[in-house]
Amino acid sequence: MLTNTIRFWVYLVFLVPSFICLVFVLGQFFFKRTLRSSLNNHCIILLLLMSFICEVTIYPSMLYYYQFKGIWRRAQIFCAIWDFLDWGLYVTQTMLFAWITIERHILIFHDRLVSTWKKRLFFHYSPPILICLYTIVLYIFVYFFPPCRNYFSNSSMRCIDACLFYNNIYSMWEMIVNQILPALMILIFTIALLVRILWQKHRINQPVQWRKHRKMVIQVVSISILYIGCFLPYALYNLMLTYNVSYRLIKEFGTYSEFLAYLMSLLLPFICAFSIPETRKTILKILYLKMRKTLITLVTFQATHT
Repeated sequence: MLTNTIRFWVYLVFLVPSFICLVFVLGQFFFKRTLRSSLNNHCIILLLLMSFICEVTIYPSMLYYYQFKGIWRRAQIFCAIWDFLDWGLYVTQTMLFAWITIERHILIFHDRLVSTWKKRLFFHYSPPILICLYTIVLYIFVYFFPPCRNYFSNSSMRCIDACLFYNNIYSMWEMIVNQILPALMILIFTIALLVRILWQKHRINQPVQWRKHRKMVIQVVSISILYIGCFLPYALYNLMLTYNVSYRLIKEFGTYSEFLAYLMSLLLPFICAFSIPETRKTILKILYLKMRKTLITLVTFQATHT
């Protein structure tokens, strides 16, 4: 049973090292020109910036809620802002990564589509900008200017219940377009990427430059596994709620799927750090120097006392 105490300690244990890793990885992207200028890293940087916003806003509030066992009176505007960031960033990250799985096909197999500034503007910069604008406008409308009255409850962690989610047309749009479709796109385009890589690699006279594209493939596959494992169960749970499956039957599944969904942003910095060779080498070098310094200190301490 996932009690508030268990959730508090699990999220806290992951949050501290995740935040340190997140700051380190973002620093690598911003201060290393080769990483910053690489097209395949731009959307990843955007994902990490969203995780940064979550880790300094949503997760501290969650920990406070769990620490005091759900007893927390909050203003309605606070609840609206919290859920706007919580759900809005969650959906934006997932839709953005769905686009990343498509973009990898362009960067690897159709790089001529990003060979000029105009082409990059259309095929590289426009999609993530449109995704962010779509989710920002949509959820400002849902949480701040709805055509109905939102419900507020201080007893629940997400203390606002958006009334539009009870509208049949909007709930179907939310479920299909914002949750199920991105999850399926991540799964389908990741598998398709692996199949195309393997096919082209072994095809006569049309080899793929595997060493050149290996980093992009490893990166997208690693993050895909994370998203499918953490996002898909929660999307299925919401789908069952939409189709009026008895809440009693799926309550336990919903509890654990929501728990996994909140782990997604906390695990993302680690996946990014170890899927990018430059950052992985830097981390291993730091760990090696740290272990070496510790070993030298221990040897010196033993020699001195001997």
